[in-house]
Amino acid sequence: MDQTDAIIAMQNYISDHMEDDISLTDLAKVSFYSPWYSYRLFIEYLHVSPSNYIRRLRLSKSALQLRDENSRITDVAFQAGYESVEGYQRAFQKEFGINPGEYAKNPIPIYLFIPYRLQKEKEKKKMNPVQNVFLTIIEKPKRKVIIKRGIKADNYFDYCEEVGCDIWGMLTSMKSLANEPVCLWLPQQYIKQNTSSYVQGVEVAMDYKGSIPEGMDVIELPEATYLMFQGEPFAEEDYQEAISVLWDAMEKYNPSAIGYEWDKTNPEIQLEPIGKRGYIELKPIKKIVKQ
Repeated sequence: MDQTDAIIAMQNYISDHMEDDISLTDLAKVSFYSPWYSYRLFIEYLHVSPSNYIRRLRLSKSALQLRDENSRITDVAFQAGYESVEGYQRAFQKEFGINPGEYAKNPIPIYLFIPYRLQKEKEKKKMNPVQNVFLTIIEKPKRKVIIKRGIKADNYFDYCEEVGCDIWGMLTSMKSLANEPVCLWLPQQYIKQNTSSYVQGVEVAMDYKGSIPEGMDVIELPEATYLMFQGEPFAEEDYQEAISVLWDAMEKYNPSAIGYEWDKTNPEIQLEPIGKRGYIELKPIKKIVKQ
């Protein structure tokens, strides 16, 4: 097993055993290296120790539990692996800057730990050239979107360089209509001067009264019809090919076949590429008005 495989194996083991006590010996067994060398590799590739990686993942999971469930702090603390509520409270406060009891009552946006998942460097082989892309018409209600603007970015990678990838952790902590953050390509009317066309944010109801994190803006979007393009499930290391396949299908598709045309007044929407569900983008459409 090479070093990349070892890191991936350790990350997968942690993901599959979050409820268990995970020791360095356990990680060494799945990495097929010594405990000392496994520890060194983990820090070298992921820039965090295994224990801190596990601790931050569990705290982030516990934060979502406090946000979404009516759970007792005591139960959440023990499920997160802490022997005392006091220890859990100190760790939560240090990680997120708020006491877990206060957070449970008023779940403000916080920076959840979203670890970088190492991918195996692909061999020189292509995905199956015949890939299905599934289409579904989606109706979006009138809504607000809390967004973080970039500077010049028109794609994910430039946006991460301008804003930082950690913003996704904060967005994930916020409840949204879509149950996950969204990435948007904004039409001109929603772009402020000297800001990016590509942004990330969360969709919320029009009557949203929650916190707006510092440095973020709120835009209002009208009711809109979208054509959702969803590709086949893919191996995580093949995400770039999965995106390319879907973009090619979108480029070739003409919605007039179903009585629609592209709507350039609403933003295009990108969801996080997750292999098990396939890559997804939503492109706005409107009914063709016959003259």
